[in-house]
Amino acid sequence: MKFNLLFSGLLLIFSVAAHAETQSQQQINKQTVIDFYQTGINQKDGESAAKYLGKNYVQHNPNAQDGVDGFKNYVNYLKTNQPQSHSEIKQVFTDGDYVILHVKSTLLPGDSGQAVIDIFKLEDGKIVEHWDVIQSIPQVCQP
Repeated sequence: MKFNLLFSGLLLIFSVAAHAETQSQQQINKQTVIDFYQTGINQKDGESAAKYLGKNYVQHNPNAQDGVDGFKNYVNYLKTNQPQSHSEIKQVFTDGDYVILHVKSTLLPGDSGQAVIDIFKLEDGKIVEHWDVIQSIPQVCQP
């Protein structure tokens, strides 16, 4: 009886500690992705944003390149071709090693923009994979 009670108590302590560690890591992952996004996409600083990427960064968007250099190339494209673009993070969701952003992206101030869902996978605190889904936001008809 004492053994069962002791064993149950230890299991509870370890599960609470593991949950706290998971919650803490999710918060770290969330902040990593937000900082990466703000630095790379909005400030258009690919060099500084690269520190958030893992060695083997896989880009699942078929129009984008894999790797740190692929991301830097994308940021350089933004600087050259879409210097006024901006992405406003609307919501952030975390699930284990995944961070999901709901974003409104605009090319120019005042345009209706695009709704974006970005999904990031992290390992050891670094972004190692990225997926996205992009949809134009229709202009609202005025009566």
